[in-house]
Amino acid sequence: MKAKSTAAVADERVPRSDPLTFEARTYTKVGRRLIPFLMLCYLGAYLDRVNVGFAKLQMLNDLRFSETVYGMGAGIFFLGYFLFEVPSNLILHRVGARRWLARIMLTWAVISASFVFVRSPTAFYVLRFLLGVAEAGFAPGVILYLTYWFPAERRAKALSLFFMAIPLAGIIGGPLSGAIMHSLHGAWSMSGWKWLFLLEAVPSLVLGIAILLYLDDGIAKAKWLTDAEKTLLARNVANDAQQTVTHVSIREFIRDRRLWLMAAIYFCVVLGQYGLTFWLPTIIRKAGVADPLWVGLFTAIPYLCAIVALPLVGISADRHRERRFHLAIPMLVAAAGFATLPLLGSVGASIVCLSVASAGILASSSQFWSLPTALLGGMSAAAGIAAVNCFANLAGFFSPAIVGWLNDLTGKSTAGLMFISIAVTLGALLVFRVPAQSVNR
Repeated sequence: MKAKSTAAVADERVPRSDPLTFEARTYTKVGRRLIPFLMLCYLGAYLDRVNVGFAKLQMLNDLRFSETVYGMGAGIFFLGYFLFEVPSNLILHRVGARRWLARIMLTWAVISASFVFVRSPTAFYVLRFLLGVAEAGFAPGVILYLTYWFPAERRAKALSLFFMAIPLAGIIGGPLSGAIMHSLHGAWSMSGWKWLFLLEAVPSLVLGIAILLYLDDGIAKAKWLTDAEKTLLARNVANDAQQTVTHVSIREFIRDRRLWLMAAIYFCVVLGQYGLTFWLPTIIRKAGVADPLWVGLFTAIPYLCAIVALPLVGISADRHRERRFHLAIPMLVAAAGFATLPLLGSVGASIVCLSVASAGILASSSQFWSLPTALLGGMSAAAGIAAVNCFANLAGFFSPAIVGWLNDLTGKSTAGLMFISIAVTLGALLVFRVPAQSVNR
């Protein structure tokens, strides 16, 4: 008699009486193993990327930088990100997530700590550019990595949980950054903003090493899964891949209009996201809060609202298997928050509008990725996800640069916030150019 294959034997071990319960338990196990750790890594990434917004409160006076210089430096990060993101994701697909994500984290930790040596606009620009080069590929790499474990029908929830690292970075990073700048300013003859860059690089350094010890490259190498669980996961991912566009050349994909449509949508999302991130401390200070510690505490409030919104929107999107409205509506909510903000002057009212904008734009950021990951598979997914992300992340350059320039030009933040609101609204309208039948699964 012919022996059964290993896969067939493993498949027989799946409980027949409650297959749905077994599947739910398996994905819960995978989620608990991967998502909290990846969230922690992205929290470190986001903290090192955006702590410049807090450093600005002291750095601009110390170094005599203008708002335009700050905006250009904050944004030039994304030029490095743009140039190296696609190659980074292709390398990750070939060499494995464990080694490549560790390399990314260790490199950016060293560069982030090097900001203590900034003395001139040129040094500021160079280090921000190099930080973008170092970090390129981490977020899209994790997005690609999650497609190795979760089929499209379960991916929105997983992505929502992963992207909760962004508001968590605000909740933790805001008070932490404010406390560092408040309490260590002048210690060992170093300004508070220098201590900020130095100390907040340490978590990324530690997590970079932890990736090598903890993360698995895929289902087959996961020793913490049973054979039956591996079979179930691999089968679901394989079935999902059959419904996506696979083995498409990079050249063909770049010519696909869907790529540019998705890049345009995400460009608008990212423009709003970094408009919020890089200027949130400044907006709160202009509302009447002077102490960096209190600025940090107040910045946590909008992110607390976002951390509630993200999983609720993700769970709803998966339950209803609807993607477009679950992206467009949060974008419109965010646009309303940005548009209303200039009309209000008190601290309390500003926090309310910032909370609305934060919840909407960060929910949009996670929900967006249900679109391209539902359309792509294989190497085209590696290239496509990175391509969409890197082109759209040019908004990370334009957003702080344009807002900084508008602030210097007008002497007010009103024009910059209205610019962001209009861009996010246009992005929401573009969402409905994506065919519903392609993504609603």
